[in-house]
Amino acid sequence: MTTHVLGDTGVLTGRSLRHILRSPDTIITTAVTPIALMLLFVYVLGGAINTGSSESYVNYLLPGILLITIASGVAYTSYRLFLDLQGGIFERFQSMPIARSSVLWGHVLTSLVANIVSVAIVIGVALIMGFRTGASVGAWLAVAGILILFTLALTWLAVIAGLSAKTVDGASAFSYPLIFLPFISSAFVPTDSMPGPVAWFAENQPVTSIVNTIRALFAEQPVGSDIWVALAWLVGILVIAYAFAIAIYRRKIS
Repeated sequence: MTTHVLGDTGVLTGRSLRHILRSPDTIITTAVTPIALMLLFVYVLGGAINTGSSESYVNYLLPGILLITIASGVAYTSYRLFLDLQGGIFERFQSMPIARSSVLWGHVLTSLVANIVSVAIVIGVALIMGFRTGASVGAWLAVAGILILFTLALTWLAVIAGLSAKTVDGASAFSYPLIFLPFISSAFVPTDSMPGPVAWFAENQPVTSIVNTIRALFAEQPVGSDIWVALAWLVGILVIAYAFAIAIYRRKIS
């Protein structure tokens, strides 16, 4: 049974990846906005921002930019899922002897691969702009693990949006709050520079703990309790989003 599910998931993931290869502008578009923001903040606004740190602003900024990259990319998962649902692909799959869950996992794994490529492009541009880190292999693996978990959590939220949306615009619009969330966090400026209520929200929302953890790993500093807070948020969102997505999917195909 497990082999059957894995095989079906592999086939459907390959199908989705081929769609991206035929239209690589998806990945390019996903990377363009974060790169533009990085250029804007580093070269235009960065000189006026005091982070209270001696490190370069691109080093301070990059963790938040990576999260924005992923938040932008998952919108395409919702969009592609909505098109499949409206195009009757799901009904055709139901008539075939394939595992039901593999349909969703094919989209989720495609999102993971596409976002990894986009993140790699953004990191490459950041290196050209002066980003430097002495992080060990273990620290890089920890960063990769956090970003993968973040991608999976947001992608399952995208699955919910794709299954629930009534229009194409509605399927992708859900990502706008996710893209905006890093702006009210420690991604661009320290939270203690914000007004009281805004600072409270910034300090207690998930993006801040994730950004602080990645920043500490890149800077070879202790991550403290931030990593546990970040993991609790990510695992919690992932589990809840997965449960809701599966429930909606079963209701759709029943």
